[in-house]
Amino acid sequence: MVAIIMAAGVGSRISRHVDKPKCLLEIEGESILRRTVKMLLRNHISPVVVTGYQHRQIARELQDLQATLLHNPFYRVTNSLGSLWFARDYIQDDEDVILLNADVFWEQDILDILLLGKENALLLADSSVERLEQGDYFFGVHDGTIVKYGKDMKRVDRTHEYVGVGIVRAAFVPVFCDMMQYMMDSEQYNCWWEDILYRCSSDHDVYIRDIAGHFWAEVDYIEDYERIMNYICQRNQGKAAE
Repeated sequence: MVAIIMAAGVGSRISRHVDKPKCLLEIEGESILRRTVKMLLRNHISPVVVTGYQHRQIARELQDLQATLLHNPFYRVTNSLGSLWFARDYIQDDEDVILLNADVFWEQDILDILLLGKENALLLADSSVERLEQGDYFFGVHDGTIVKYGKDMKRVDRTHEYVGVGIVRAAFVPVFCDMMQYMMDSEQYNCWWEDILYRCSSDHDVYIRDIAGHFWAEVDYIEDYERIMNYICQRNQGKAAE
């Protein structure tokens, strides 16, 4: 199995606070991206990292790990769909593929949930009330499948916040790749990689797996990073008290 990690973005909403890609923010001495790559390798999943902004920093961060690095030189004029396009040769018809954003802090418990899912197209999401009130990108889900999606959904329509991680099973890869090809051919470069699945959802079921109760964070703002650090601190304090 391969995992394609989108790590090309500038991270404009947090860039005034940090001088490096947000995926390189450190948690207990290791960057978010390095933690993810090491977790994937422990699970015998091959990481493919698509870089852009400050790509040399990311290359140095991962130089001692068995990860494939690709570079999207057009990262300032494309969104993550363009980055995924540079990794298209690593998407095989006979192999499942995990797709994720590099700025997501997640751990083994959530990876286990993702891998247990048997659905052909699956995105992780969180139904916690706090997430629905303060989240960034939302789904409206019916019978486990996505029927609505967007940043500006009305509160009444929100059932889950999107996590930033998904999986496409081998059986769905041809559908996924055909839609990616169509979107690139029609010059929809400003789209996210997730838009491929959203477009597919009009004709195919795209499922979600709810991870409410499990800690995760996608680092868009400095407050997201601080929330991770608070979680780690509280967890370590709990372990010390045992």
